[in-house]
Amino acid sequence: MGLPRFKRPVGTSEPSSNLYVANCGPAVGLTLDTIEAVFGAYGQVKGVHLADESGTRVIVSYHEEKSAESALTALNRRACPELGGRSLHIQYSVPSVCQVAVDDSIQVSMEASELDIPGLYLIHDFISAKEEEELLAAVDTRPWQKLAKRRVQHYGYEFQYSTRNVNTHQYLGELPSFLSPILEKMSLFQKRGYTGTVLLDQLTVNEYPPGVGLSPHIDTHSAFEGLIFSLSLAGPCIMEFRKYSTGVWPTSPDTLSDEEAQNSDKSSKFLRMAIYLPPRSILLLSGEARYAWHHYIPHHKIDVVNDTRIRRASRRVSFTLRKVRKGPCECKFPEYCDSQKQKTIIH
Repeated sequence: MGLPRFKRPVGTSEPSSNLYVANCGPAVGLTLDTIEAVFGAYGQVKGVHLADESGTRVIVSYHEEKSAESALTALNRRACPELGGRSLHIQYSVPSVCQVAVDDSIQVSMEASELDIPGLYLIHDFISAKEEEELLAAVDTRPWQKLAKRRVQHYGYEFQYSTRNVNTHQYLGELPSFLSPILEKMSLFQKRGYTGTVLLDQLTVNEYPPGVGLSPHIDTHSAFEGLIFSLSLAGPCIMEFRKYSTGVWPTSPDTLSDEEAQNSDKSSKFLRMAIYLPPRSILLLSGEARYAWHHYIPHHKIDVVNDTRIRRASRRVSFTLRKVRKGPCECKFPEYCDSQKQKTIIH
């Protein structure tokens, strides 16, 4: 399957029914459906496609040339409130003859409800662009800890990667004040169907350069309670979810390369789903999604989102918020639970 390629405008373009729109796309937190809805106010839209692999430029194709003309006149070089206040740069464009091959091996959903994984929630535009900028500035003034492929910061309690757990006797202090815009908005999840109480005392900040992802894992049951929040900043990514019939990943996830992870798929029985996480979105893992599904960010520089290719940004920063568990886990998923497996061994 291929995507239609469009020529980047050079000089003054001849009028056409296709518009080349810059400063607009999934990499800046705008879904193709949102873009289509805004441009649909000026005429019937045939489709919205990525103009290239940056994820920041799109092609809006109309059925009629006059619709494209109306949209260009109304939106070019003007801030658009419906698109996050971004100032769009629009020119006419025409299709070229080349095709871009894409991999359709997995369908990527834009909404958590499409995956039908109990306990999984996603809120788009959870924070504003200004709040995102302020959060990034706040962590960049603080020291980073270097891991093999990424940098991290820990608050509240330090996560020990060697044991995949925390030392509850080493308290680092209260969560930093720059988290206030996030914590104040947690009630938004109640509108999405989550009715539990949100109590958090641990934050891990991860900075991912292009091509670096996250090995498949379930956050250790004995380390954290039932809510895992992940806020995406600066860049987008795909997150995969996998549920194995045996309850465990077939080998140690920390030792797997992306190629090995893909190869192990062929001999493992599991359910596999994926979701697109744009900047400023926040994901909640609770219940079954938290306790029984491995989550995984492929080590890619370019993500394939259904029929479009999106190049990852120069950096992606995630805020992972959790509540440290002070006793054994007694969840309803014993086959995935280190606390309950240890209890079985002792008895």
